[in-house]
Amino acid sequence: MATAYQNLSEYDFESVPDASQMRFGIVVSEWNRPITEALLKGACDTLERHGVQTSNIHVARVPGSFELTFGARQMAEHIELDAVIVLGCVIRGDTPHFDYVCSSVTQGITKLNIQYNIPFIFGLLTTDNLQQSEDRAGGRHGNKGDEAAITAIKMIDFFGRLKK
Repeated sequence: MATAYQNLSEYDFESVPDASQMRFGIVVSEWNRPITEALLKGACDTLERHGVQTSNIHVARVPGSFELTFGARQMAEHIELDAVIVLGCVIRGDTPHFDYVCSSVTQGITKLNIQYNIPFIFGLLTTDNLQQSEDRAGGRHGNKGDEAAITAIKMIDFFGRLKK
């Protein structure tokens, strides 16, 4: 497990590019709200720590993780953004529903990355139980929202350097 070796919230602050002129969309699932709100707080706090103005962080909520792909696409089409971060949490249950939702969101976000000229960042927790989710939403393994925000900043910078 990757988080056993690296905390999701640990990174070299100096290695993160200036984000003060960047614009972000964040689509967050309402399902498993205590977890997803913690992910959202982590992402927003990290973006702001790197200079992003709150007016350049656009948050939209969708009912569940399956709807993240549609929400992310709509944000990209209706708001001028440099990146879209998707945040959600799917916890394994007793039926194959977990597998279908996780696979669909993964494939959907991959397609958006290919179809659009901005990065879509995958911040979906796919865990076996609530404790694993809590551990990755500000618990002992850090916060996946922090990691998603740093990834978004670095991918925007990557794309900007390619265009020059």
